[in-house]
Amino acid sequence: MIRQGYNRVDPKRRSTIDYKKKQFASPTYKEQEYPHRLNFYEIPPTAEITLEQFEQWAIGRLRILAEIEACSFRNKTHAETAAHVTPLLQKWLPLHSNTSSSAGSQDEILKLERRKDHYSHFILRLAFSSTEDLRRRFARIEGALFKLRFQSDDAKERQAFVESLPLDWEVVSEEEKKALGMDLQNATPGLKRQDVEEGGWFKVDFETVSELVEGRRIFLKAGKAYVPVKEQMSMVLTGFNARLDKGLELAARALPRLDEDDRLTPILHHLSKNFATPDSTLSDSDSALPGAPINASSIDPLSQHFPLCMRNLHTTLRKNSHLKHFGRLQYTLFLKGIGLTLEDCLIFWRQAFKLITDDTFNKEYRYNIRHAYGDVGGDAIRRGRGYSPFSCQKILTEHPPGSGESHGCPYRHFGVDNLTALLQTTGVIDRDVLRGVKEDVEKKRFHIACNRVFEWAHKGDIKRVKEDGSWGAAELDTIVHPNTYFKRSYLLKTGGVAAIKGDEMEM
Repeated sequence: MIRQGYNRVDPKRRSTIDYKKKQFASPTYKEQEYPHRLNFYEIPPTAEITLEQFEQWAIGRLRILAEIEACSFRNKTHAETAAHVTPLLQKWLPLHSNTSSSAGSQDEILKLERRKDHYSHFILRLAFSSTEDLRRRFARIEGALFKLRFQSDDAKERQAFVESLPLDWEVVSEEEKKALGMDLQNATPGLKRQDVEEGGWFKVDFETVSELVEGRRIFLKAGKAYVPVKEQMSMVLTGFNARLDKGLELAARALPRLDEDDRLTPILHHLSKNFATPDSTLSDSDSALPGAPINASSIDPLSQHFPLCMRNLHTTLRKNSHLKHFGRLQYTLFLKGIGLTLEDCLIFWRQAFKLITDDTFNKEYRYNIRHAYGDVGGDAIRRGRGYSPFSCQKILTEHPPGSGESHGCPYRHFGVDNLTALLQTTGVIDRDVLRGVKEDVEKKRFHIACNRVFEWAHKGDIKRVKEDGSWGAAELDTIVHPNTYFKRSYLLKTGGVAAIKGDEMEM
């Protein structure tokens, strides 16, 4: 209850206050310390960071979460997921242990890594707290990320982190352990009598370790679960998930306060939209294929390496000798991204539009092609190289196709029957693949459906490069850009063995 007059100023003091001066000290925030590699993210960060850091750190973490979710959708085992995600973590969200050796000042590197990890978690927590579906997905994948890190952590550092946690555990005394010895052994699969006597045990409320209870892997008595130290991870993960769920609820309540902040709200909205597939932009080095025969006359044979969206545009163009505006823009920027020069692009489109005269082409289409390349236009100099090729996210969310239009993403914008027919015309006849694509589309996992088709079409080549070690997991991460699809397909099918690290989209 608020005391009456609590916020009122004493009338005798009112005349002495200079309202032009600050009457209260400015708030100051202490930089948070990170003694452990692992983090329960209970305390929100308070130090200042730039807007660029705010966005880039969040995008880096989003890429990792998207890969973990993609592994889950593809039913990869925990070991397979760890093998796939670990090199990507090293690139986008490294987090070394205290005992690791790294270049430069180790303390500063560790501090920066853990600071980035801490901030990026809370930024995405804000971005994905707006709806129940986003909160549930975020909690599930963050829990999987925490589990990966927990299992890979240094044993001593992991134990020090666990001992620092304010978890409601009770250590089972030696007397109680001896009294329950046979019960503990019988109820805990894989334990020998010696393990029961020498190992550590914890006593917790049974609902906090529902996974162990469901698997009948622990002893229950009087509402308490007796958990061996080897199952410690399950208890820690339960504690992590419980705190994250509560934190997401609090973040959802705080969201309305950010509505008036025109700096953060657009970024958070962009991040939440891109949870389906992280957005990407393409740099020149990403799309370069040195020595590849990319010119106006080679587009037809190269189209076998195109993703379904671009193959559909190419097929429609060849069939109708025409594409509408957004189809031309989407396809032109894609061709630009694979390395087609402006001169060759003009030749390609002129030859494709064979039902019109040169005069009509020059008047109605030539300028737009040059504008896409940044060759003309009021801001051509400022933009330099023109517009960037559209990412999967942009194709999925912007300018949905209308009647008579062929742009967009077939996995999203086609009916199931039309999509299946289109896939079959491109050679995808495997019933399991088509069934998997249908399930992905129904669950709105459009980029997973596209990756499923890619992996089927290139399964032999992917197996080869994995076996010979020429490509690692980081070079075969989930495709989220049509130009990545093309480049990866081209290198795989043509026997390219050079690392393709350039094909990951720079955020």
